[in-house]
Amino acid sequence: MAAQIEVKVPDIGGYDDVPVIELLVAVGDRVEKDQGLMTLESDKATMEVPSSAAGIVRELRVKVGDKVSEGSVIAVLKAEGEGAAPAAPQAAAPATSQGEAKGYGDTKQASPAASTASAPAATSPTPAASSGRKADVECRMLVLGAGPGGYTAAFRAADLGLDTVLVERYASLGGVCLNVGCIPSKALLHAAAVIDEAQHAKDYGISFGQPAIELDALRTYKEKVVGQLTKGLAGMAKQRKVRVVQGTGRFVSPNEVEVQGEGGTQLIRFEQCIIAAGSQAVKLPNFPWDDKRVMDSTDALDLADIPKSLLVVGGGIIGLEMATVYRALGAQVTVVELGAQLMPGADTDLVKPLADRLKKQGVTVHLNVKASGVKASKAGIEVTFEGEGAPQPTSFDRVLVAVGRSPNGAKIGAEAAGVQVGDRGFIPVDRQMRTNVPHIFAIGDIVGNPMLAHKATHEGKLAAEVAAGEKREWVARVIPSVAYTDPEIAWVGVTEAEAKAKGLKVGVGKFPWAASGRAIGLGRTEGFTKLIFDEVTHRVIGGGIVGVHAGDLIAEVALAIEMGCEVADIGMTIHPHPTLSESVGMAAEVFEGTITDLYIPKKK
Repeated sequence: MAAQIEVKVPDIGGYDDVPVIELLVAVGDRVEKDQGLMTLESDKATMEVPSSAAGIVRELRVKVGDKVSEGSVIAVLKAEGEGAAPAAPQAAAPATSQGEAKGYGDTKQASPAASTASAPAATSPTPAASSGRKADVECRMLVLGAGPGGYTAAFRAADLGLDTVLVERYASLGGVCLNVGCIPSKALLHAAAVIDEAQHAKDYGISFGQPAIELDALRTYKEKVVGQLTKGLAGMAKQRKVRVVQGTGRFVSPNEVEVQGEGGTQLIRFEQCIIAAGSQAVKLPNFPWDDKRVMDSTDALDLADIPKSLLVVGGGIIGLEMATVYRALGAQVTVVELGAQLMPGADTDLVKPLADRLKKQGVTVHLNVKASGVKASKAGIEVTFEGEGAPQPTSFDRVLVAVGRSPNGAKIGAEAAGVQVGDRGFIPVDRQMRTNVPHIFAIGDIVGNPMLAHKATHEGKLAAEVAAGEKREWVARVIPSVAYTDPEIAWVGVTEAEAKAKGLKVGVGKFPWAASGRAIGLGRTEGFTKLIFDEVTHRVIGGGIVGVHAGDLIAEVALAIEMGCEVADIGMTIHPHPTLSESVGMAAEVFEGTITDLYIPKKK
């Protein structure tokens, strides 16, 4: 009799209650080992859960919308062959925790990945032999990828005396973030904010005409911002004597990378390597990607035109930031999100002011809805929907798919170097950012969630210092997240939802910006600042801010968590007045009951 195998969710980096957004198989289907069974979506990325063995699907234990954690049984297979046994699960995505609480008043350190020592056993690939060819370039340190993590690693390695080569596929340094991601999007978001402020200036007696959008000039401004930063990076690389090789790199052995560029192929031989190859936008199947009207985030930043109607598939950070830009430029924007709220991962109270403002601005939002059918026609992109309250089939001028990013671990020939790569492309590392191959490190998006540039830069610096012989390891407790929407949303550490799910005894101090003189002067009182404290120790273990410039304010909360601050430490720190930053101190005073800028009746 053939064995039955329970397929369980593997290591997904410490995340709990991750929603299932898509089933990739049905009962009766035959699946191969490592074939994807379903897709999960966290706040920053999507990931497929692979099958741990080959067989026939006898039972699916979950459905779309269910939430799963590591160890959850998701399917039962009938093994093919007598005496078949289940295979050990591999880590799907060793990811960074955002400050999960250990217990009262303490905060779990945000680890960049599960330690290879504690990760599920995996077989290391057999490395290829040396090519035996004469190297075109030789170096002590090779950094593969020049995004924020990569160039930081390269510059730090050079500062520590290592002869360093930096490989980058783009013509300019900076990777996705500087060239087609974080920086150009923020330039466009600034332009969107100016448009919005001008439209509301009449509220305080200043009137402007309707804005005239000159797309060519706007693109030029965006490119100028990007160029100023990338030019600066090129100058710093030259000052540090970091050699830059343009092209796409792949390992050919544990100490060799082949780089394919416009001028041909170069072989680089190295003593040590830091992999910083990043991630790419997830492209959902069944979308007509050969039609330029279907866009990922990179395409959307090109600003080919201002569509009359735009559908954004995915209500996470990237999707909502681009919705903010295109709405301000004049597009009629519709957002569909498979989950029950916008911006999964953030507390619902933080998201509500943004949702309310989007509604007032005419942005249509559909939650618990999936774009189930998409086809291109001459008239537009025809989309059908499924879910609670799904809209009727609609034609859109353009469609933006923003459902997360997937790591590039499977695209760099890591197996030739003997480097383990997880089923979904993440590379497991230890607390010193080492892979299973001691002289090869990995950092950034490719080692796990959250996929954030500021995480990658810290990891890059750490890896370079360890490679240079310094005794370092990852010790950051928390990593803040920011959505540069309007209003901005920022949070760090333990969320209220997380505390409730884990049964933590916490207290919350919340200060509404309606009582902030600075916010009133700006005409933006919809926001608030909240701090989350351990009720026993009164130490701050989390916080969230929604409002203009929230991203600039959250660093104080992150520092408070890192320093183990108690509520009185924050409340008794003198904040300048009138500022938005004083709302952090006032939130602490609300928790302590010492606030004088609000009247809160005493509990009887």
